[in-house]
Amino acid sequence: MRFPYVIVGAGLAGITMAERIASQMNEKVLIIEKRSHIGGNVYDSYDKEGILIHNYGPHTFHTNDKEVFDYICGFTEWNDYQHRVLSYVDGNFVPLPISLETINRLYNMNLSEDEMEDFIASRRIPIDEIKTSEDVVLSQGGRDIYEKFFKYFTIKQWGVSPAELDRTVISRIPFRKNRDTRYFTDQYQGNPKYGYTAMCQKMLDHPNIKIMLNTDYKEVIGDIAYDKLIYTGPIDYYFDNCYGELLYRSIRFQFETHDCESYQPVTSTRYPLDYDYTRITEFKKMTGQKHPKTTILKEFPCFGGEPYYPYPTQEWKALAERYRELARKEENVIFLGRLAQYKYYDMDDVIREALDVFEKLKS
Repeated sequence: MRFPYVIVGAGLAGITMAERIASQMNEKVLIIEKRSHIGGNVYDSYDKEGILIHNYGPHTFHTNDKEVFDYICGFTEWNDYQHRVLSYVDGNFVPLPISLETINRLYNMNLSEDEMEDFIASRRIPIDEIKTSEDVVLSQGGRDIYEKFFKYFTIKQWGVSPAELDRTVISRIPFRKNRDTRYFTDQYQGNPKYGYTAMCQKMLDHPNIKIMLNTDYKEVIGDIAYDKLIYTGPIDYYFDNCYGELLYRSIRFQFETHDCESYQPVTSTRYPLDYDYTRITEFKKMTGQKHPKTTILKEFPCFGGEPYYPYPTQEWKALAERYRELARKEENVIFLGRLAQYKYYDMDDVIREALDVFEKLKS
């Protein structure tokens, strides 16, 4: 078996590369995927009640990159959608990110934009040297906002206090002086009309693309002749964990279907103080699907599951860099995407990088 290009991983990075190589270079591509489906973590499906869910946690597309948006719209019709998040604090839901609306609801006030700035400034704690994420929040928002929105949420999310995390984890608190309660302010926002899996299927609908599912690439790569390998899997696994395994934060998902049309006021609610879960997602509010029942997802951060979030401390960043040094010495291998670079990417960033790498590849 011979292919000019072999891609390890059928997530957005691998799919974008496969589509470009197949359609723009007219070359054959083999995708090898360890899971039983395409799409990586954006994979979605219909549950037993017929409700469209995101199997690996909620995804909503947002970008200011028109080229990326135009590219992805070539494979799907689009549902316009503005993501809104509420945070459950002191027994009430308040908007997130922190805006004028958040402060007024939280403290039962009616501040103007200028008054909000003065209010926040009066609560900031001067810190000579900002070293940790705790320092960042205390210096920008004060102790009450730190404890209500960040301290305990971070402990749940990462398993450690913000005082133990590098300042880059929470590098800036986006205070909005206006009443805009959207979570994202990007120009282009929405979700594929028929779901992410259907979009990915259309991207891969090309005779030059072959897909091998349920397969660890190491089990078959020795029997495949190829010119270039595009690797989107875990970088440490590629090198047989020679320096040790990289640490990831994972999530345990708990799906629940309720016999009601609506479960919560918005798509996403966060719980920084109460309960063991960090957030609840109600998928119908994201997809626009009409159904007499609704399915929600509760997220419980943990260690040891699927590798979702690279661990944001200097120790693990340093180990990842050792693997990247090895990667830079690999001939005819491109390391692409979140797992292969040990870096968190939004969907538009994944596609942007894949498009850029493809342009270099074909030149």
